[in-house]
Amino acid sequence: MPVSRNALIRYKTIDNCLRNRYRRWTLDDLIEACSDALAEYEGIYKGISRRTIQGDLQVMRSEKLGYNAPIIVVDKKYYTYEDPDYSITNSPLSETDIERMSEAVEVLKQLSGFAQFAEMEALISRLEDRVSVTRHSSTPVIFFERNDHLKGLNHIRTLYQYIIEKKALKISYLPFTARQPRVLIVSPYILKEYRNRWFLLGKVKGQNALRIMALDRIENIERAYGETLETLPDFHPDTFFNDVIGVTKSLQDKPSEIIFTVKGEQSQYVLTKPLHSSQRVLERHKKDRSITFAMNVVMNYELERVLLGYGDNIKVLQPPSLARQLQEIHRQAAEQYDADSLILYGGF
Repeated sequence: MPVSRNALIRYKTIDNCLRNRYRRWTLDDLIEACSDALAEYEGIYKGISRRTIQGDLQVMRSEKLGYNAPIIVVDKKYYTYEDPDYSITNSPLSETDIERMSEAVEVLKQLSGFAQFAEMEALISRLEDRVSVTRHSSTPVIFFERNDHLKGLNHIRTLYQYIIEKKALKISYLPFTARQPRVLIVSPYILKEYRNRWFLLGKVKGQNALRIMALDRIENIERAYGETLETLPDFHPDTFFNDVIGVTKSLQDKPSEIIFTVKGEQSQYVLTKPLHSSQRVLERHKKDRSITFAMNVVMNYELERVLLGYGDNIKVLQPPSLARQLQEIHRQAAEQYDADSLILYGGF
């Protein structure tokens, strides 16, 4: 018999609670957490009985769904996982789960032919490969860029749900420049991925500006009860990133025309894999096979990193301020390899 959505919400909520080692969870605490989750995600406010949660704990402990969760009771009162690293999300998929994934992939494959779903091709291929690997215990044939040590990915689903429900949040955020996290009331707008790192864009209460927060710096997320979602009239998520490389941009930033020349073979790489959608060819130089390009983007940190990544194969011509900035960075980098200061590792 299929597991209901409400039951899955309760299992996931109980799992989140038991993984939290900074609090001791009684049965009443678990009932309250599950009741809040169902009210939040499903609009169900009638509450949950003790028998229901006791039954959920038994199901999670059993092999019925393949969880075999090591749930124990401490001091005859507090529930926790005996293994602090355990989570039901790490459990292997059941045959029923695999069948459902296969069905979902087939539906998505039918939709991929439509123009509005064209961007789903890579996702569908990845899902199809993952289902095949799981079902046949085979080796994957499609590999995507990934970072197994990346933090914050567990926040994506929670943030997504709050964003579509237009709920204000209380976020504990630790910037790189701070020693202690700051608690912020945030109106979340969108999630953005750049180079396998995720960011939340929203408005912080008391600030009339767009705030960009890296998910790997978020320590905790809660619903900000009593707070309403605030908007920024000048923020349009469907066009906001059209003129930017990366994610660093304010509402006041305007694009500049960046003109740069790329050497020989590298010019063909940049030609076939543009740095930005606005990139265009200004001039082809037959003598050395270099190409001069132009693009209109906001000048930010990510643009500098992309251009610096081509080393001496790229030269920025305009604007002069960007050219001077990159020149200074290259100068300082060269100084680190100065013959007088270079110390070979290991004494060789």
